[in-house]
Amino acid sequence: MAQIVLEPSIDDAITGGKRWMVVIYNNDTTPMEIVVDLLMTATGCDADEAYLEMWEAHHFGKAPVHFSTISECEKAAGIIASGGVKTTVEPEFID
Repeated sequence: MAQIVLEPSIDDAITGGKRWMVVIYNNDTTPMEIVVDLLMTATGCDADEAYLEMWEAHHFGKAPVHFSTISECEKAAGIIASGGVKTTVEPEFID
């Protein structure tokens, strides 16, 4: 059976309809398990995806973890930041 995948509605005049993203940054204080839990809660991803995003931030210093509208990204970033992880919300692409 085919699965229907819905893209998020993107209606941000600031970026001309482009998507925003949440970026997390590595730190030495937040336990990795907490970061994985925060990512799953904030973005709705599964444990495998959250682990890969945490691993990327840990090894490369930062990782994009969520793509959506600015309001959805700010909400997700707030949840992640509540656990002590530095986040930024920025346009996915800068023209």
